[in-house]
Amino acid sequence: MSESLRHPHPPTSTTLVLGATGKTGARVARQLAQRGLSVRTAARSRADVQFDWNDTATFARALNGVQGAYLVSPVLRTDFAGVVSQFLDEAERAGVRHVTCLSAYGMEHAPREVALRAVELDLASRTSLTHAILRPAWFMQNFSETFLKPVQGEIVVPCGAGAEAFVSVDDIAAVAAETLAHPERHTGRAYAPTGPEALTFEEAARQLSVAAGRRITYRDMDREAWITAMVQAGVPAEYGEVLRMLTETVAAGRGARPNDDVQQVTSRSPIRFADFAAETATVWR
Repeated sequence: MSESLRHPHPPTSTTLVLGATGKTGARVARQLAQRGLSVRTAARSRADVQFDWNDTATFARALNGVQGAYLVSPVLRTDFAGVVSQFLDEAERAGVRHVTCLSAYGMEHAPREVALRAVELDLASRTSLTHAILRPAWFMQNFSETFLKPVQGEIVVPCGAGAEAFVSVDDIAAVAAETLAHPERHTGRAYAPTGPEALTFEEAARQLSVAAGRRITYRDMDREAWITAMVQAGVPAEYGEVLRMLTETVAAGRGARPNDDVQQVTSRSPIRFADFAAETATVWR
């Protein structure tokens, strides 16, 4: 839908949403539009403007006339800090005032050589931009849309008995939309959206089984063998180290723990895993 059709009398402030066909971006764009705000979606295709991290010439058009931006860094890459810095340079030249950045849980503890941490620090150093950072737990929707989706009734990931406070992408989007709608309330803040409970993968499989009405199990496996299988399935080899870090963190008992950030920002309780499972049950039947 074009901006002119969505807003017969366009507001003066437009928010750019990167990754607008992805899990968080699509929901952020929808929630901002539901608030009556002007949204410009950006992606490689099927969006208001074409945006491609591999083509820096697409940056300026996407940012023209924009006051706020939802920043989703390139996915399945580990070397993106430089190109994101170029994007932020362009954002400053375009007069953007606020950026909400999607990062990852615990990223504040990562060395600055890690690309997402480098992006966080770069953003925080820019005095012409206000910013908010989101560091969510693992997405519940990974079980329904991506790499945690059961195959032949089995969830296979090397996380042992570690627990994670899986968070609904709808809650992440709600927090992001709030920071973009009212940036003055969230300047310099970092939020770590989580679900209301930490679950092991075995417990998650049990809840999916109840929702789907069939048996879904969890199987731990050798981490290196799993990473090799992921690479053979199409994940870039250099991303294997990220997968190793993510799964080791949970397996070692350092997974996300529930907090009240979703409640604090949105004034409503985060979605429970059982409710996500019930709503999405058709995926696993």
